[in-house]
Amino acid sequence: MTNSVAEVKQADVIFITGSNTTESHPVIGAQVRQAVKNGTKLIVADPREIDLAQDADVFLKIKPGTSIALSNAMLNVIFEEGLEDKTYIEENTEGIEELKKVVQKYTPEMAGEICGVKPEDIRAAARLYGQGVRGSILYCMGITQHHNGTESVMSLSNLALATGNLGKEGTGINPLRGQNNVQGACDMGALPNVMPGYQQVTNAEVINKFEKAWNTKLSNNVGLTIPEVMHKAAHGDVKMIYIFGENPMVSDPDTHHVEEALKNSFVVVQDLFLTETAELADVVLPAASFAEKDGTFVNTERRVQRVRKAVNSQGEAKADWMIFMELMNHLGYDKQYKNVEEIFEEIRQVTPQYAGISYDRIEDIGIQWPCPTEDHPGTKFLHTGKPARGAGLFMAVEHVESSELGNEEYPLILTTGRILYQYHTRTMTGKTEGINQMAPESYIEMHPNLAVSLGITNGETVKVKSPRGEVRTKAKVTKIVDENVVFMPFHYFEGAANVLTNGTDLDKYCKIPGLKVTGVKVVKIIAR
Repeated sequence: MTNSVAEVKQADVIFITGSNTTESHPVIGAQVRQAVKNGTKLIVADPREIDLAQDADVFLKIKPGTSIALSNAMLNVIFEEGLEDKTYIEENTEGIEELKKVVQKYTPEMAGEICGVKPEDIRAAARLYGQGVRGSILYCMGITQHHNGTESVMSLSNLALATGNLGKEGTGINPLRGQNNVQGACDMGALPNVMPGYQQVTNAEVINKFEKAWNTKLSNNVGLTIPEVMHKAAHGDVKMIYIFGENPMVSDPDTHHVEEALKNSFVVVQDLFLTETAELADVVLPAASFAEKDGTFVNTERRVQRVRKAVNSQGEAKADWMIFMELMNHLGYDKQYKNVEEIFEEIRQVTPQYAGISYDRIEDIGIQWPCPTEDHPGTKFLHTGKPARGAGLFMAVEHVESSELGNEEYPLILTTGRILYQYHTRTMTGKTEGINQMAPESYIEMHPNLAVSLGITNGETVKVKSPRGEVRTKAKVTKIVDENVVFMPFHYFEGAANVLTNGTDLDKYCKIPGLKVTGVKVVKIIAR
């Protein structure tokens, strides 16, 4: 997040898109509702009439995969009506002319056709956001998990830059992280193209720095993303996969392909429980839970926080850092750590954003990076004064429809997501009786008119098919989706949504799969 969570209450307008915030991020969702209660205007864009739609001043029930068209149309109105921040654009940005050329054709009428919403609602949203003094954009994987997810984020960045909603409190472009330490994992270089602190692996100076710090030779080649790993493993080009705290047999697209990849590789799984993925592993390394170890987590607002051991581990389980250290020792890298604080001190030495953070400083409350020195208070919001790159770069991007659409055999659009009562792949929540009473099984939401046309009743078991496979699940008849859109939560192994999704239609920049748009058909099961 460019800004802090609590700052949503200082915004005078919030634009939420691609995020079912009250269910996926309920603490942030509660703060959004507090802001609205205190007078903040709210715009919500989502393919489903999520709970926050009831609180919104403008709700745009957009067709899945059309976010870029919506952002471009909002910019069209903002420029047409002179709502842009001309001074901020002139002093802090570049590329405005090219952007204006592209968005000029995205009239509310044109975008309304693409998105499936009324042109006047697009105008209303643009005016609300454009007239706001402090506008905050909140988004999640409904924006990023598309074949053009990176460009969808760019289109939101264009909105913020054009209206000067960057570098001050209550504003910003704020991605909401899906799990508790996603931010920390990325900070530590758990991405194929960077070292810790987002230092590029292709930069010779960066590699030289880490080779000296770690006293070993390092590759400067960009690695593979998860979909690329699975593809190459299925074809025999990746021989071994080490899976740490993930359950791709439920969470990753095209489950049959994932299973093929895992069965074709030597698989090590490090996890708390014997997950669906761990059942296919050659070796399982039992890991300790968060309550059984010391360390740090980094939350969605970049806050580095202490985690303290509360109970002893069960059985043979060990803290992750101990497993990694022992493994690298066996592989010939003889580095010994006494405790997690010693590891954190090494992190500080090689990661500029963390240089000023120490265990003593985060004893009581965490610090938000960047924190370059020990007398620095941390950074509440980014891009103060000017964007970090010197000039904010407008990126003129076009709406491009997913290849999943337009298939007569699979005419419905499946989109997936989370629900309040289950967490990720149910590795932990699936073992809790009370939670499973509230949300016990997979289901597919469908509009009443669609259900009638297919002869399907609420609660009936149906078959859902895509080019990747088919599953059985329960029908949930509801008007919160449009007639040609269906929704499934991805949490469940039985009736798994990701059996259906596409793992090959990848974003050209970051290679994320287009999980949020899948062509499917729903079939009534005829008793024989």
